[in-house]
Amino acid sequence: MRIAIPKERRSNEKRVAASPETVKKLIALGAEVVVEAGAGLSAAVTDEAFAGAGATIAPDLASTLSGADVVFHVQRPVAEELPLMKRGAVLIAGLNPYADRDSVKAYADAGIDAFAMEFVPRITRAQSMDILSSQANLAGYRAVIDGAAEYARAIPMMMTAAGTVAPARVLIMGVGVAGLQAIATAKRLGAIVSATDVRPATKEQVESLGGTFIAVMDEEFKNAQTAGGYAKEMSKEYQAKQQALTADTIKKQDIVITTALIPGRPAPVLVTPEMVASMKPGSIIVDLAVEQGGNCPLSRPGEIVVTANGVKIVGHLNVPSRTAVDSSQLYAKNLLNFITPLVSKETKQLAIDWEDEIIKASILTKGGAVVHPAFASA
Repeated sequence: MRIAIPKERRSNEKRVAASPETVKKLIALGAEVVVEAGAGLSAAVTDEAFAGAGATIAPDLASTLSGADVVFHVQRPVAEELPLMKRGAVLIAGLNPYADRDSVKAYADAGIDAFAMEFVPRITRAQSMDILSSQANLAGYRAVIDGAAEYARAIPMMMTAAGTVAPARVLIMGVGVAGLQAIATAKRLGAIVSATDVRPATKEQVESLGGTFIAVMDEEFKNAQTAGGYAKEMSKEYQAKQQALTADTIKKQDIVITTALIPGRPAPVLVTPEMVASMKPGSIIVDLAVEQGGNCPLSRPGEIVVTANGVKIVGHLNVPSRTAVDSSQLYAKNLLNFITPLVSKETKQLAIDWEDEIIKASILTKGGAVVHPAFASA
């Protein structure tokens, strides 16, 4: 079994889909691992480090992909890669198919069995494969660091002979994996932290990290979560009350970090232009959803926007890649944990159980056909 690790070719991508540690473990599974020259340099992994772990270093893309049974990627491959993969090859990556539905058909036409790692179900035995969690965790951390870097004041309280510096007020909107890490990071920096989410269960999580939970605590809110832990759609009346509370809260904040994403749909608007206009000059908004339309309509992908009233809106692209060393290591382990159960201990070859719920949830194309129900008619 030959596993290929090509260099990432999407813009703003510094991560790599393997680490020296995972290369050693892949070889222990019986695989031959081929890494394209320079694939890890942006993540501080040299060709020598990969070679020292047992990988073969290929000089170019074509020789990397030649004869590969499995291809690991961080993001979906560019079009020029598909003809270089053999029919029947297995592609395992964060494929983001909702953003490029045509790519799904292209995988099928090329005879590639494509697995979208972001579709791995959030069940107990798949936790170690969950790229959404591993990457969102670092994105939440980095969002606070990026916000602090743009903020022209200190974050913690400082008492000096010349006077006292007040601590920054930080609001986290959305208490998922990224939001929880943002709360923890902002608290470690010494900020006064508050957070908001539509799911009642998150209140305890916020408070356990030292934050203040912001929500309209009526009967509808108490029943705003399904048995599966997902948010229910709230009434127009509740939405209006919550928006009024959010608007009153935001104008007192120094840094606001928004984290709300809905797979396959535009990001929900959390911070309206009117809310931005109410914020203090020098305040910061970090929009982690900017690549899906943004939680703030004024954010722009890849830009830092400064509004007329002096509010900075940070819209960095691919935030996990901004901590490429750690995010690559975690991502590489996710891929290792995904493929390990698929390899036969006896033959050292792929032996995929196509009825396994993890496989059924994450497979996009198989045997030249689109098989995932969300894209089968595309």
